[in-house]
Amino acid sequence: MKDQPVRPVRRPYAYLLLCLPFIATLWPALYAHAEPSIGGVPFFYWYQFLCIGMTAVVLAIVYLSTRTDRS
Repeated sequence: MKDQPVRPVRRPYAYLLLCLPFIATLWPALYAHAEPSIGGVPFFYWYQFLCIGMTAVVLAIVYLSTRTDRS
């Protein structure tokens, strides 16, 4: 019995998710204000910290859905 080569799982639509954090940080009208504030920190700042976490989650999703299995 001949071993079949492992074919990569292609999910090119997953790369479109990378546009979400890009757009979320490059559209200043979305976050260029002070209210609502959390613990005295204006929205402008905590939104950017939230985008860092969101970007990490999106990158993990794209990585896991597009990687090839080499086991």
